[in-house]
Amino acid sequence: MIRWLMVLLIAFSATAQPTRIISLAPHTTELVYTLGAGDHLIAVSDYSDYPEAAKGLPRVASYQGVNFEAITALQPDLIIGWQGGNKPQDLARLQQLGFTLYLSVPDTPEAIATDLRQLGALLQAPDAEQLALALEARLAELRRDYASKPRIKVFYYLSSQPLITASNNAWPVQLLNICNADSIFADSLNDYPSVTVETIIQRQPQKIIAADGATQSQTQQFWQRWQTLIPQSAHSIVTADANKLHRFTPRLLDGLQALCSDLRKN
Repeated sequence: MIRWLMVLLIAFSATAQPTRIISLAPHTTELVYTLGAGDHLIAVSDYSDYPEAAKGLPRVASYQGVNFEAITALQPDLIIGWQGGNKPQDLARLQQLGFTLYLSVPDTPEAIATDLRQLGALLQAPDAEQLALALEARLAELRRDYASKPRIKVFYYLSSQPLITASNNAWPVQLLNICNADSIFADSLNDYPSVTVETIIQRQPQKIIAADGATQSQTQQFWQRWQTLIPQSAHSIVTADANKLHRFTPRLLDGLQALCSDLRKN
């Protein structure tokens, strides 16, 4: 795992708070605002849409890569990247160009607290530790609340055309585990496999979770033709807030609490 945290902390301990920050991922943009340093952002990535203020900032990164020319012209004193989301070669080049780089590694829900603490130290954010502790406490509470609930089998999908689900230790599977639920495709070799309706029906999920951004009406219409083939408990499709659940920020907790609760409704 690439980390320059100790170097960064030493470097910034003797200097002022970074005031020209570039964020290369939507969740790191949101974390900067959460830590109270949003006014110091000078550019962000595509899909940095929360909070509202982020929408007006220049875009210097997308799924295709980063815009080195634009970044160089902006002369940031801190770039925040996403290990696992940004291209490794792009991150390596930014470091080679001499930019100060922090990498977010959100591999578990608890890792969000790590980002809050470490970014908080770099940004000299006074509320960082309090935010991290609050997140850890709510996660622990959710785990306790649902640990005693009956384990249920669910089908969670991120896209309907094609149907893309989650398996192994992929992010949605970790969230389902907190709700004491299992993906019916937990045995897949891929983290995000493409599946068919026929296979879903064969595996008989107790609940179906739509995290594809569709409305409740669109989701019900999509599944209506197969309602007689799936368990009665799965007829009422759970609509998950992907904008919260798939962002590695404290807002995850609100989406996760709603998901866990909705899974237990009849």
